[in-house]
Amino acid sequence: MRVFDDADLEFIEILRNLNMSRNVASTLAYLANVNEATSKDLELGSELRQPEVSIAMRELRNYGWLDEREVKKEGKGRPMKIYKLAVPMNEIVTHLEERTRQEAEITLDNIEKLKGLKFNKFSSV
Repeated sequence: MRVFDDADLEFIEILRNLNMSRNVASTLAYLANVNEATSKDLELGSELRQPEVSIAMRELRNYGWLDEREVKKEGKGRPMKIYKLAVPMNEIVTHLEERTRQEAEITLDNIEKLKGLKFNKFSSV
C-alpha cells in the first residue's frame, strides 16, 4: 500500500492553496502515483473515509479526469470499481492554471469597477 511522502504532502498543500478541497487533492495525489486503485486503496492510501472518497471521485469524474472500470469479484456481490486518472497530470495542472488566471482576471476587473465607483459615505476616509 502506497503512503504519502513529503513530496505528496507538498503537492496536496499546493492544490489546497489553489482552492481544491482536501478530499479531491488527496485523492488526486494518490491517483497520480499509482497505475490504478480501488476505493479501498484510496481510502487507506489517502487517509480518507469512504464518503469522502466518493465525493472526491464524483468531482474528478465531473472534470473528466477519471477512468473507472468494474471487475467482477469471486462469488457473489457487487463488482469492484477500479479507478485511474484519465488524463496526464500536466493537463490537470494546465486546467488549474487556466482556472486561476480566469479567477484572477475577474477579481482584478471587480477591483477596477470598485475604483470607478463614487463613495459618498466613505469619501472622507
